Amino acid sequence: MMERLSKRNLCLVGLTLFSMFFGAGNLIFPPFLGAMAGTNTWTAMVGFAVTAIGFPILGVIAVAKAGGLTSLAGRVHPAFAAVFTLLIYLSIGPCLAIPRTASTSFEMAVIPFLDGRIPAGTAQLLYSCLFFTIAFLVALKPDKLTDRLGKVLTPCLLTLIAILFIGCILKPASGYGGTSETYQNHPFVKGFLEGYLTMDTIAALNFGIIISLNIRALGMKSESSIIKETIRAGVIAGGILLLVYAALAHIGAVTGGAFGYSENGAQTLNQMVRFLFGRAGLIMLAAIFFIACLNTCIGLISCCSRYFCTILPRIGYRAWAFVFAAVSLIIANAGLNRILEISVPVLNAIYPAAIVLILLSFLFRDGKRWQPVYVCSIALTGVTSIAMSLYQIGITPLGRVLNRLPLHSLNLEWISPAVAGIVIGMVVCARRGKRSGPGSLAERKPRNPG
Repeated sequence: MMERLSKRNLCLVGLTLFSMFFGAGNLIFPPFLGAMAGTNTWTAMVGFAVTAIGFPILGVIAVAKAGGLTSLAGRVHPAFAAVFTLLIYLSIGPCLAIPRTASTSFEMAVIPFLDGRIPAGTAQLLYSCLFFTIAFLVALKPDKLTDRLGKVLTPCLLTLIAILFIGCILKPASGYGGTSETYQNHPFVKGFLEGYLTMDTIAALNFGIIISLNIRALGMKSESSIIKETIRAGVIAGGILLLVYAALAHIGAVTGGAFGYSENGAQTLNQMVRFLFGRAGLIMLAAIFFIACLNTCIGLISCCSRYFCTILPRIGYRAWAFVFAAVSLIIANAGLNRILEISVPVLNAIYPAAIVLILLSFLFRDGKRWQPVYVCSIALTGVTSIAMSLYQIGITPLGRVLNRLPLHSLNLEWISPAVAGIVIGMVVCARRGKRSGPGSLAERKPRNPG
């Protein structure tokens, strides 16, 4: 029985995982961060890397070790596992992430070439139909994604990004620009929060299913070996993400210095490619966005379809894939700005609980033994983040009470409730142990939780 993947196959799986992570948000947020942060770019990038690289890779590892997102979330409660998993899949699926792949790539791959010959609305509809048809057809065979993404599309994507970065080095438009007001005082925290928008931490909780499927397709049968290879592939994907994000942030910082601030990262990249390569640069940028967004779209359709097959297996994988492609097509035509506007409060509500759940899986590995810790910390984190998200969009005044929490000014008010939940949960566990008498939890408690 095969115990380890060959170096070549491991790299291919790592490239596949990278391609599933690296989509619309991953392209537009790092350059925009660089343009806005200016001389504070690298401090902000450290924060960005924590939530856009560190937590996603930890998420892949946590889910792999737990045996799936449902098992991991089930350490809180089966009902929480069902609701949280459903919300995660809907967020990274047809409600936000999948439509964003089409709308973002349309903004960059089509709009620059329209020149008013076709109404933008009509062009977006036609493009969305083509985009989701391709994604649907490729996603029909999820066990073949390593061949189709890792061997072909991802190397093409990385080559194009490398050309853009090298061009920026050889023909610098300017030095780094000034720092915008939002990045002056706490650039690390601002970068940390911007990493939410990539949606990769919550996506990571689902990608493990497809990655393990592709590892099995390469001939590996042992579950323990599949977990180990999934972790190794996650590390490779994280390393590639770090290099690409750093390159894009540098491009954005130089662009901000030369051309000033722009509305979003797509416009930032547009300005640089025009400067470096003229109209040919727009074609190259269009290819970068199309490949990146298509890769992620395929991965997300595959993950969501496989999950919903477990809920309603009678419908079947192919039917679910078609449903998600069709629904995403409709939502994508709402436009990129509208999708981004909706995604911010949703991610602010979900992301903290996902981060806490991932961290708890490493700090308290025995879910049954430490269930009170999971329950208390996730409950307090979830209530806080949901209340603040509702308050930010004007639905409830409850956020006014939460304004007094530590770190509220940094939009990290959920951290203190999460810590309080951990402490309360540990106290509950200790009292349970004392009531149990000899051989109890308190007497068996190890030096380090887990």
